[in-house]
Amino acid sequence: MTIGRRTWQPSGVTLLCWLVVVPGAGWAVVRSVGLDRGPLVQALAFTPYVTLGSLAPLVLALALRRRGPALVAALTTLTLLTLVVPRALPAPQPRAAGPTVRVLTANLLAGAADPRTVVELVRSRQVDLLLVQEFTPAAEAELDRLGLGELLAHRQLNPVVGTPGSGLYARHPTSDGGIRQLRGGWGFTQAYATVAVPGAPPVRVESAHPAAPYAIDQVGSWRTDLAAQPAATPDGPLSILAGDFNATLDHGPLRDLLGTGYVDAAASVGAGLTGTWGPYDGDPIPPVVIDHVLVDRRIAVRDVTVHNLPGSDHRMVLAELRLPAADR
Repeated sequence: MTIGRRTWQPSGVTLLCWLVVVPGAGWAVVRSVGLDRGPLVQALAFTPYVTLGSLAPLVLALALRRRGPALVAALTTLTLLTLVVPRALPAPQPRAAGPTVRVLTANLLAGAADPRTVVELVRSRQVDLLLVQEFTPAAEAELDRLGLGELLAHRQLNPVVGTPGSGLYARHPTSDGGIRQLRGGWGFTQAYATVAVPGAPPVRVESAHPAAPYAIDQVGSWRTDLAAQPAATPDGPLSILAGDFNATLDHGPLRDLLGTGYVDAAASVGAGLTGTWGPYDGDPIPPVVIDHVLVDRRIAVRDVTVHNLPGSDHRMVLAELRLPAADR
């Protein structure tokens, strides 16, 4: 009697497990390799949510005792947690012995944001540097009317109707200031200057605002503008780059910029998962982190907080920093 060889076929339950496990595994591969292209650019901004959601396929596969899917699901969750969790954990800080400076960045949504909220925060938290994006002539006039000039007397401004405008306000004297025109196609500008903080080396500060990858045909502009951001100079002058980057730490171009010698201030103190853009003007979008304060690795980050800004779709980011001491 001949016994025919039995061909293994997965059960419907096993197929179901694979169907729920594979998308998360694919996401982990795309994020790990850095395949942020086309529509994946927008999708990758929501990686922290996918990380949390990856627990569901793992629990399902374990409950149904499907070893293969459970193993892949476990590797997926572990990979995503490894990529995301460090943003919620404080990191060691450099031994900086210079003065403290407070840096605030705010996207004013083409001048629609409430200027009083900005000025009150500058006053109450003794902000030393204010960097604004989507800065308009009307916003400039209103900020001055509310007393910003008395608080931050030094400035490098480029107010423009609409979204291209940029501004830098400082408590301490500035030099070598100017306006950079990005070439990604949106016409965004970036104000910059070197700030002389007493007791610290000079610090170059710039208000960042690369193009947004809101559609597939805008991804090229987004990449161009992010690539044009000033690199850190770890063997040269100190740098701070803050603003609306239209990118999260799950995007390769921003990680490349960090690799030049910057640290994301929020992530370095465990606040890197606090949303800064999304539902704040009423849109049903889960919060994501696209506003950042990037600092030279020699600068210590003491605290980062996020503040609501009525009238804007962004929240403000306030970083308290400790600069290295000036050479004597």
